[in-house]
Amino acid sequence: MKQHIPNAITCLNLFSGCIGIVFAFQENLSYAGYAIIIAAVLDFFDGMVARLLKAYSDTGKELDSLADMVSFGVLPSVIVYHLFLQAPQLNGLSKYLNYSAFLIAVFSALRLAKFNTDERQSENFIGLPTPANALLIASLPWILTEGGVFLSAYILNPFFLFIFSLGTSLLLVMEMPLFSLKFKTFNINDNRYRYILLFSSLLFIIIFKFIAIPIIIFVYIILSIIQFRVTR
Repeated sequence: MKQHIPNAITCLNLFSGCIGIVFAFQENLSYAGYAIIIAAVLDFFDGMVARLLKAYSDTGKELDSLADMVSFGVLPSVIVYHLFLQAPQLNGLSKYLNYSAFLIAVFSALRLAKFNTDERQSENFIGLPTPANALLIASLPWILTEGGVFLSAYILNPFFLFIFSLGTSLLLVMEMPLFSLKFKTFNINDNRYRYILLFSSLLFIIIFKFIAIPIIIFVYIILSIIQFRVTR
């Protein structure tokens, strides 16, 4: 029975992603973002539970990627697509430009397929993980709500959204090593960069609320670059 517990959690991740897509098509992008957070928490715990119960399986590995494709690939694309629709439409261009949002889904699929076959990623990541990218995208509707007219003018710009879609897509498949948040021990010396990220993230969230998420992703990338350069 314990073999099925991690897969059940993964299925809840997938279910959350599906509900998030419904929210996005209902123009409730904030709730779609919450669905991504729930899916990310479940994605974290299915792996943890699998390790604790030693309930590994090829089915679980494939199911995890399929669930992540929906929750962290398709759902973020739909959110960005609806942000495109809220932005000023450019005559003769927007009907093509808007669909660039789905580059995120395409490159998420490439990222997940690469992760499943790349033996270098057993300990760390190569490229931005799909959950981190999805959380970055989920923050956009919340920033619009909290940031007012000033930030809305920048975010709801079709050219910004196009560059953002292309940039986040490239981050997913970039040959850039990033540390994972899996703790083998709680030793400070072995996990100093993880602890720095966790405590700085908490501080940023307290100070900046939802606007903190892009900052946290940026700090994560910078800390990873520092760690791997020091290690090298």
